[in-house]
Amino acid sequence: MTQRLIELLLFVVLTSVWGLVHASAGWAVAGALAGSVLWSMLDGLRARRFLKWLNTADTSQSPRFSGLWAELFARSRKVIKNQESKTQDSNARLENFLAAIQSSPNGVILLDAEGRIEWVNLTAAHQLGFDPQKDVGQYIQNLVRSPVFKNYFLGSDFNTEIQIGGIGARPSVPSKISVQIHPYGQKRKLMLTRDVTAVELADTMRRDFVANVSHEIRTPLTVLSGFVETLQNIPVKEADRNLYLGMMSQQAQRMQMLVSDLLTLSRLEGSPAPGQGDWISSEDLLSPALEETRALSSVIAQPPHEITPVSELAFSISGNKSELHSAMSNLLSNAVRYTPAGGRIRTGWLLRPDGWAEFFVEDSGPGIAAEHLPRLTERFYRVDRSRSRETGGTGLGLAIVKHVAQRHGGQLNVKSIVGQGSTFSIALPPSRIQLINPTPPTLPAFSGSEQDLA
Repeated sequence: MTQRLIELLLFVVLTSVWGLVHASAGWAVAGALAGSVLWSMLDGLRARRFLKWLNTADTSQSPRFSGLWAELFARSRKVIKNQESKTQDSNARLENFLAAIQSSPNGVILLDAEGRIEWVNLTAAHQLGFDPQKDVGQYIQNLVRSPVFKNYFLGSDFNTEIQIGGIGARPSVPSKISVQIHPYGQKRKLMLTRDVTAVELADTMRRDFVANVSHEIRTPLTVLSGFVETLQNIPVKEADRNLYLGMMSQQAQRMQMLVSDLLTLSRLEGSPAPGQGDWISSEDLLSPALEETRALSSVIAQPPHEITPVSELAFSISGNKSELHSAMSNLLSNAVRYTPAGGRIRTGWLLRPDGWAEFFVEDSGPGIAAEHLPRLTERFYRVDRSRSRETGGTGLGLAIVKHVAQRHGGQLNVKSIVGQGSTFSIALPPSRIQLINPTPPTLPAFSGSEQDLA
């Protein structure tokens, strides 16, 4: 401030002296006024430069000032730099926060007071079919057309979530998205979305599983309770008593098989995959399975089936012996149960050219239509329910086979021609095979429907 006064006085004195020297005392006063005006104009130019710099707030520029203006420039520059630093920190935190929300497995949408989209993460955009850039500023009601969502959005109760159909949802391929709105700020809304398709499917599977198990157990229990009541209350002949007891034993065995298969599935799903420390000969796996199959065929089929083994002793298999035996027995028993009496069944272990090993069961049964193949490994799914119950199947065999194959790094494959028969095979990877004979026999060419059920 002192420097500015000195500068002003200097301008006034110099112009006054100039007027006094070149004219008179009156000109000295005029010169003083002229000096004051000149100084004011010069100071105004400095103020204009300062305001111009202040408007741009470009701290990289350093205009030259003196006196008070230099002090104002220095202090203003310091304040602006501090604000820029704070703004950069805030922007960095905002970017990190948005990046965290962007990577969230749940969808996040920010809506303004009018219901327009201010920001949406990729998860929500994918779940609801938004364009995360083009749809910003659009009304959420114009993009989510579900009547359930419209009523929910226009209402005032956001304490519960709702479920709407996802993009491309079809009866065969259901998709469910959970939506909940949380008001915040000045009538703004935070909208959270979550894909609950898997949860819904799991819940549906659980309900279906309980219903199927109940249904499977109800039939033999009804038979048992009926015969027990008959034997308790009505005198029967010895021959009839033996007949009833035999049927009761059959139904009890059916329930025992069901419980055993359920326990097997539970054990397979809850235990770690078998390692590669134990090696079993393919013949040691095939022989007991063949004996059980022939025994079953002699009991339920007259004449028995023609069962032909394809013997391959040139390799060993690494895995869990009991699991592999269970899978093989299930495939063989299915072939016996669904192939008419006297039909042909071929089975054995083969080596494929790519190094994989296959246990196959080929039958001359009725075959399976192509539309049934993808669902064969579903629990309790049956192509012919009446036929399965006649032969005592539980509907869990192929589910067990699939689990065993997957636990050993392999897969279950099915080939079938309606009216000509089916071929089920378990393929195991080369890492579980020890090759001995490099020229194994091969399966004949097949031209029917095929399905990989891995």
